[in-house]
Amino acid sequence: MEEFLKDYGPEVSKQLSSTLGIEQDTALQMIPAIAPLILGGLKRQMEEHGGADKNAHAARVNHILNKYGSETVLDHIDEEFHTQAREKRPDPRLGGLLGDSGVQATDMISKQFGLDKGTAMKVIVMLAPMILGALTRKRERGSVGSRGIAVLIDQDGDDSILGDVAGFLLQGMMGSGSDSSSRSKKGLFGDLLSGLMQPRCPKCGNPVEHGMKFCPECGSRL
Repeated sequence: MEEFLKDYGPEVSKQLSSTLGIEQDTALQMIPAIAPLILGGLKRQMEEHGGADKNAHAARVNHILNKYGSETVLDHIDEEFHTQAREKRPDPRLGGLLGDSGVQATDMISKQFGLDKGTAMKVIVMLAPMILGALTRKRERGSVGSRGIAVLIDQDGDDSILGDVAGFLLQGMMGSGSDSSSRSKKGLFGDLLSGLMQPRCPKCGNPVEHGMKFCPECGSRL
C-alpha cells in the first residue's frame, strides 16, 4: 500500500479528483480503503480456483492480471478515468472479482465520504484497474513473477483473507479519527471482508460453509 501511494497516489488522486469533482485529499483517503478489497478479491479467486496448490494460486493470479491488469493504464491515468467516468452502468462487482461485496463497498464508501452511490461505484471501478495495473507492473518489472505476486497477496502464509487485509486497513483510513470512530469503521469493513471471504457455490452463488461438498441450495458439487 505504501508503495502504491508513493508511486501513484498523487497522480491517481489528482485525476480522480478532477474527473469526479471530489476533493483530492478525499480521493487519496479512498485508495487504502478500496485497495484491500481488490487484493481480497484476488485472494478469494486464488483459494476458490486453486485450493491448496500454490502453483494453481499463481496461475489464477496470472490469469486475472493478464485479463484485467494492463500496466499501460498507469501511463494514461487521465484517459482511463475519463473513459470509466462515462460508463453509464458501472459494475462495482468488477465481474466476479468482488461479487456482492462490491455493492456493499459502494454503500460504505458512499456513507463514509459523503458521496452519492453512483459516484462511489465509479470510484471502485476506476481504482481497480490502477491497482491491478500496479500489480502487473510489479510482476513484469519487479522480477517477482506471478508466483511472487501470489505470495505477496497471501503475505502471512496462512489462508485467512481477513488476517492479510487487516494490516492494510489499519495502516490506511481505518487508523484515523477517534477510537470509537475507528472501531466502528473496522467493524463495518470487517463485516464486508467477512462477506468477501465467504465461499459461494460456483453455480448458484449461494453462500456455503467451508468444507461442504455439495451446495445446500442447488445440490451442485462444490
